[in-house]
Amino acid sequence: MEKLVECVPNFSEGRDLKIIEDISSAIKNVPGVTLLDVDPGADTNRTVVTFIGEPAATVEAAFVAIKRASELIDMRKHTGAHPRQGATDVCPFVPVANISVEECIELARQLGARVGNELHIPVYLYEHAATRDDRRSLADIRVGEYEALAEKLKRPEWKPDFGPATFHATAGATVIGCREFLIALNANLNTRNHRKANAVAFDVRSKGRAKNDDAGNAIAEPGSLKEVRAIGWYIDEYDMAQISMNLTNYKVTPVHVAVEEVREKARKRGLIVTGSELVGLIPRQAMLDAGRYYLELCESSPGQPEEERVRLAVQSMGLSELKPFDPNDKIVEYRAGFQLAGPLMKLSCRGFLNELSIDSPAPGGGSVAALAGSLAASLATMVANLTVRNKKYAAVKNEMCELALAGQDVKDRLCRLVDEDTAAFNRLLKAMRLPSESADEKKARHEAVQKATQEATLIPFEVMERSLAALELAKTVANKGMTASASDAGVAALMARAAVEGAYLNVKINIPNIEDQAWVADHRERARAMLDQAERSAKEVLETVYGNIAD
Repeated sequence: MEKLVECVPNFSEGRDLKIIEDISSAIKNVPGVTLLDVDPGADTNRTVVTFIGEPAATVEAAFVAIKRASELIDMRKHTGAHPRQGATDVCPFVPVANISVEECIELARQLGARVGNELHIPVYLYEHAATRDDRRSLADIRVGEYEALAEKLKRPEWKPDFGPATFHATAGATVIGCREFLIALNANLNTRNHRKANAVAFDVRSKGRAKNDDAGNAIAEPGSLKEVRAIGWYIDEYDMAQISMNLTNYKVTPVHVAVEEVREKARKRGLIVTGSELVGLIPRQAMLDAGRYYLELCESSPGQPEEERVRLAVQSMGLSELKPFDPNDKIVEYRAGFQLAGPLMKLSCRGFLNELSIDSPAPGGGSVAALAGSLAASLATMVANLTVRNKKYAAVKNEMCELALAGQDVKDRLCRLVDEDTAAFNRLLKAMRLPSESADEKKARHEAVQKATQEATLIPFEVMERSLAALELAKTVANKGMTASASDAGVAALMARAAVEGAYLNVKINIPNIEDQAWVADHRERARAMLDQAERSAKEVLETVYGNIAD
């Protein structure tokens, strides 16, 4: 999966829908980003916009949105219930997939520099991106709000991180930073009493509750969960009390840990958690972690398909109690377009075979190689999961659980590569069909063909890498898995070897058309080494398998 980052800018306008639509359109028009949500509030006079994309596109979309907001919003006329000091009041970047906090900090700094230099708006960095400890908190930076900004900027300690230390009367100041993904989760209780709900909230929230020590002094008694804010309330629409939680860092307190802790604290107070409600979106990894937890809780192998892990997480946490929980709508990566399978892999087996057999060049051998690799990974994973269930192999249970999880990842990636190989081939055909009449057209076509050829080579190259990983999984289950499934391990090895060699043929046929000789030499050498390794490993597996199968 590509790097994905979320951006959640807050704009100081929640009443004029034309302005809100104008800013939202500026974001939508940036290639490479997906607008997930626009949430205006009339009383707060504030709109929270959520979008996601690859890093560079997300920075660009944030910049054009901040620019448009500075042109349309006049802070001199702004009133509303929510604290604010700028037209774009705050703009955090949130790591979602395959991107680190450190990388998101760099994105915040890139955006801050551009806003300060090009739009001449004072910019402060906060949270993980803060350059000073006293600027980590948004509330501390925003003290006095817009009305105090002109005087604050005159003081040395309020010099912005980027942009001029001068008052921008219409745009105010913008706070940009990086924070972890915030998960908003409500636990449903079998009571209407909001005081009882609040008592449980105080039990679990990081802040805890105030109490007096032996000397009568007020002290804080922390709750049982870290990085969690919580409060109890009654919701008339549902006719029930809820514990409303904000998990400010799900990597510190995972969502399933929060749910189970609330269940335990509620039980001790004579209450039952009947289900839960997710407000907004949740990262894919949070759901996969929850699925793994509940699988292990019932002593099953966690190495199940992603769909099953997500389904079990939804069921176990009661996320569909109030309304159906649709993973495609609620999991942020799915909303952004991430798919476990492309069009080819969504066909029936016969449908794929029919598509493969007709007189079109794609799908072809590259897609078949990727499919063979995914079958190898699936078979190795099956043997691992069967071994986990067999008490005779208790000594390797943990190792087989981890292998099954890894096998699912290898299988899923190879599954997507089936479609990616065909898509890469189609892009190459498209590049080759570009016009080449003029010198400029010839140059553009040549560059496009070279780029597309490299891409069409990198896909089977990755198929080789992933299929070799599948072969290593087959080797492990052949040596340590249940001997009753030895033939399955052997077939997995044969399929993996076929996948590596099949993908190698596709690398080999494309490489002569690439002009970058250093690139060619590197990839040719590495591909040949993988082919040799596959042949050796497959031979080792088959020797083990035949040794375990009686004549």
